[in-house]
Amino acid sequence: MRRRKAPERKVLPDPKYHSELVSKFINGLMLDGKRSKAEKIFYDAMDVIEGKLKKDPLEVFRKSMDNVAPLLEVRSRRVGGATYQVPVEVREKRRRSLAIRWLVGYSRKRSEPTMAERLAGEFMAAFKGEGASVKKREDTHKMAEANKAFAHFRW
Repeated sequence: MRRRKAPERKVLPDPKYHSELVSKFINGLMLDGKRSKAEKIFYDAMDVIEGKLKKDPLEVFRKSMDNVAPLLEVRSRRVGGATYQVPVEVREKRRRSLAIRWLVGYSRKRSEPTMAERLAGEFMAAFKGEGASVKKREDTHKMAEANKAFAHFRW
């Protein structure tokens, strides 16, 4: 390693659910530093979920995060002039950040009228094990499975 590792900053829990995971998600959703807007979108999405599924929205959120977070991914590794896609396990922190990135990204591409509805839609789809972000996870796992032969190049 060339330099020292950057210290990990603690994130304060969000005001409504007192959850650090929700805070991290809101940070991932936020554009141009507009936290209050991101919070409003997230909490509105939670209200939409509660209205449609009649379940605890925080539970739906947590389950959808678990359903999207990948266990394996491939990393490029150069060995003797050839580049191999080597499957590696994903660290917990990276699993969470990938899940947030995919959920937010695919929510933005949905066709519902408001961002809160798009986010709620993506959460509910991920909760049921379907939707674009879950498909992304499956594709990532398939890629790792297909390149299992190169697992001995792991470093």
